[in-house]
Amino acid sequence: MKLSTPVFAATTLLGAGLLALSAPLAASAHVEVEPSSTAAGSYSLLTFSVGHGCDGSATTGITIDIPDTITSVTPTVNPGWTAAKVAVDLATPLEDGEGDTITTRVGQVTYTADAPLADGYRTTFALSLQIPADAVGKTLSFPVLQTCEVGSTSWSDAAVEGEAEPAHPAPALVVTEATAEAGHGHGGTEASADDADASTPVASDDVLARLLGIGGLVVGAVGLVVAVASRRKNAA
Repeated sequence: MKLSTPVFAATTLLGAGLLALSAPLAASAHVEVEPSSTAAGSYSLLTFSVGHGCDGSATTGITIDIPDTITSVTPTVNPGWTAAKVAVDLATPLEDGEGDTITTRVGQVTYTADAPLADGYRTTFALSLQIPADAVGKTLSFPVLQTCEVGSTSWSDAAVEGEAEPAHPAPALVVTEATAEAGHGHGGTEASADDADASTPVASDDVLARLLGIGGLVVGAVGLVVAVASRRKNAA
C-alpha cells in the first residue's frame, strides 16, 4: 500500500524528532570534561564525567593525563574511590616564586574503584588546578584511560577542526582570554565561586537540546494523527 503525502510527511517528522532526541543522549556517551573556568591564569575546577563501562563491562579505574604545562593538581576525594597523584620529572626545573626549585610535576591522576562501577551508572571526578597564563587560544587535552573488569578504553584521540569527531576523543578545553578574576584562589588550587557558575551554560545547552528533541517527537506524532484522520475522512 502506497503512503499518502500527509502520512509520509508525518512519518518523516516523527523520525526527525527521534533523531533529535537521541543526538544529545549519544553525545553524553563520551568521557567529557566541564571546566568552571577556561580563562588563562585562572584557577579552575575540571569535572570529568563517566557514564558507562567498556562495552558493558564495569569500570574499575580512571587515569587522567595532565598536560606538561600544568605543574600542580589537587584531586577531589571521591567516596568509594582511591585517588593518587603520579609525579614525573620536569625537563627543566622551575622556580615556584618562593625561593624553591620544582623538579617534578603531577603527570597523572588515578582513581581506583573500591568496588567496580556498573555499566550505565554515572560518576564524576574533579581536579583543581591553574590554567597556564600563556596558553590563550591553545587546546589543553586531558587523555583518559578507562579500565574495566574486562578490557579498557583509551579516550585519547585528538579532535581535528573540520573533520568528523573521533571515536574516542580526549577530554579537552580551549583556553580563553584572561579575566579580572584570573589568579584568584586559595593555596593555588581552588576555583572561585564565580568561576563555578561558568559551567551552567553547558548544562543548560544539554537540557535545551533534549527539550527540542522531545518537541520534534511530539510534532511528528501530532502530524501523524492528523494525516490518518484526514485519510479516513476522504475514504468515507
